[in-house]
Amino acid sequence: MVIEGQVHVLGDDVDTDVMIPGRYLSVVEPAEMAQHIFEEVDPGFVARVKPGDIIMAGANFGSGSGREQAPLGLKALGIRCIVAVSFSRIFYRMAIDLGLPILVCANAARSAKQGEHARVDTRAGEITVGGRFYRTQPLPVFVQAIISEGGLPNWVKSEVERRREAGKA
Repeated sequence: MVIEGQVHVLGDDVDTDVMIPGRYLSVVEPAEMAQHIFEEVDPGFVARVKPGDIIMAGANFGSGSGREQAPLGLKALGIRCIVAVSFSRIFYRMAIDLGLPILVCANAARSAKQGEHARVDTRAGEITVGGRFYRTQPLPVFVQAIISEGGLPNWVKSEVERRREAGKA
């Protein structure tokens, strides 16, 4: 999957509590969640994000509470990919489960500048930011399949259907 968009640079230790404040955890509609992303720490963030944009972040992105609303809200806002120095394990898993591609590439994340254009190829593990090229581990094939289906629930439905059809052959 190739993703191209404008870069939004975030620092180290960005936790889910600042991504979406606790008072919005009862919100069930992703579009509404999206309107509150970084509300308390960067009120203009939502207005700056355009569909297809990419976050480049520091170390330990997604730490804190295991709030599924954080990656879901980012995805609903239009963020198409996150590249970071490192991720909280639970955030990494939630993002993949929701169909939001995320890659670890310290060099790309650390060199990115706000507003630059980025191109991320999740299959090849190639990232270009502001004309600078980086390599990283591509996402595994099974993760690519989950993301292509839009998340784990859709992948499971498709897989069940594929197996049913294979049994009928």
